[in-house]
Amino acid sequence: MKKTDNTEVIKHRYNRYSKFYDLLEAPMEILFGKWRKDLVKYSSGKVLEVGIGTGKNIKYYPKNVDLTAIDFSKGMLSKAIKKNNNKSKINFLRKDIQETDFDSDKFDTVIASYVFCSVPDPVKGLKEIKRICKNNGKIILLEHVRSDNKIIGVMMDLLNPLTVSLLGYNINRNTENNVVNSGLHSYQVRYLWFDIFRMIIINNKK
Repeated sequence: MKKTDNTEVIKHRYNRYSKFYDLLEAPMEILFGKWRKDLVKYSSGKVLEVGIGTGKNIKYYPKNVDLTAIDFSKGMLSKAIKKNNNKSKINFLRKDIQETDFDSDKFDTVIASYVFCSVPDPVKGLKEIKRICKNNGKIILLEHVRSDNKIIGVMMDLLNPLTVSLLGYNINRNTENNVVNSGLHSYQVRYLWFDIFRMIIINNKK
């Protein structure tokens, strides 16, 4: 299947799931949603949130934030807009991070939480972030990744087709490798839960 076709399949899946996505992810959110507030603390200047989803991070942003929020799913974006309810002035746009029409060097901070597990071509998406984020800007990724433990890693590989089919995301991606392969070399990693949940803090050196 072509990558463009795969993007449409995933987009359609998220549109379909958007009505009950928060309910579907509620158990995971109870366990692992606590790091969202920490993630948003890094935001400053002109901020882009990639894959806003249903808007789970919105409540953590300050009211005066200069925030642009994008998602490639119309259904998910509609949920986020409704959740915001005009409380904060946020520029919501339907865009695919694999190919946006933003000017280069537009944003001071780019944030993404649990996004690059579902982007069809994660390296392409990260390269686009590198382009639209300013030199020495901050790129902050909150992600779950494939464990470095051999046994756990294999188990994640075996379960991955199920999570892709049911939820549209991969649980066995090596996001750090994807970061490096996209040309982002100046970064540090915070391990949040074993070696699976990680916050990757990137300095966008150009």
